[in-house]
Amino acid sequence: MRFQHITAAAMLLVAPAITAPSPEKNADCEATVKPGQRIQDAINKAKRGDRIVVEAGEYHEQLTITTNGIQLIGKPGAHLLPPSTLTPNFCTGLSRNLPPPRGDYAETDAGICIYGKGFELAEYVREHKKVNKTGDYIKDVVVTGFAVSNFTGENIAVIGGKDTRITKNKLTNGGQYGFLTVGSKDTLAAHNVVTSSSLNFIGLCMDDKASPRFIDNDVSNYYIAFCTQTSGGEVKRNRAKDCCTGPFVDPGITGAKIIDNTISGRNALCPDEAGAGIVVFGATNTIVEGNTFANVLNNRTGVGIFVSDDPVSGAKAQGNVFKKNTLRNNDLDIYDATNRTDNVYRRNACDSELASLPMGLCDM
Repeated sequence: MRFQHITAAAMLLVAPAITAPSPEKNADCEATVKPGQRIQDAINKAKRGDRIVVEAGEYHEQLTITTNGIQLIGKPGAHLLPPSTLTPNFCTGLSRNLPPPRGDYAETDAGICIYGKGFELAEYVREHKKVNKTGDYIKDVVVTGFAVSNFTGENIAVIGGKDTRITKNKLTNGGQYGFLTVGSKDTLAAHNVVTSSSLNFIGLCMDDKASPRFIDNDVSNYYIAFCTQTSGGEVKRNRAKDCCTGPFVDPGITGAKIIDNTISGRNALCPDEAGAGIVVFGATNTIVEGNTFANVLNNRTGVGIFVSDDPVSGAKAQGNVFKKNTLRNNDLDIYDATNRTDNVYRRNACDSELASLPMGLCDM
């Protein structure tokens, strides 16, 4: 509390000179939410700079954050789950369920929806909606320490954020994504655990305007561990286990950095055609350095590093650099299907019987 230790006499002396601080600017207050209370009520009352601390317990809510600078902090055991009835918000329909026959193609909902005002989303085509119009970025939001489970779309989604920090959360069974950031700048997702019990779609995905970073996260049992749809995006020191693909760098993306990650195993639920430590698909100038790709086994078609042009868009995989990676116990360690010489392979350590196609991409 401000002025807590000022005596009544002193207050009388200085009162004419004191101007009450404006809570609308940097309130810097702390609210506590306990089981039986609503987290969203605290968010709605919060001002820029406020901290909301959520005590251990189950909270069946969808949350939306549109105020700059809010810090949403879960204490150990704070668990966000879907309510019995989902209420549409800006993140509704950001992704969809699979089309028939594998799904019903229904719009999905996020657990925590963080978004800037004035942003517009394009119509859904595939995977997730893109930003069609940029508005006012929501800035400096922090979400940390939560367990978030079982939302049909994204457990946490950010649309139009700037300097958003998503850290130390446990995201379980996000129907389409554990975490998705779209149209944002300088997003950081770090030290999160992201897992699925039924091989859901994507663990963490960046489709941002600039400079997203995924650092020191653990992802398991997703079809794709890390989708990289932002030029210059960084995926560093993460671990992925029992997915179908680790990092996937999309067509047209340039300058992504995939560094010092450990990708191992292939989920038994993966379709026959899926099984790679990393896929660089029609992307350019990607740096893939210091990673370990191990135990990608798929009836002799699993591959540690897979590089290909995109036959649909025509995007070429070129100018990519693969160096100082370790590849162990994969069906095939490196497969470059581009038939070009401008992808660079240096000091990659391979140990599979069939090290690379074409030959010579490994330092044995």
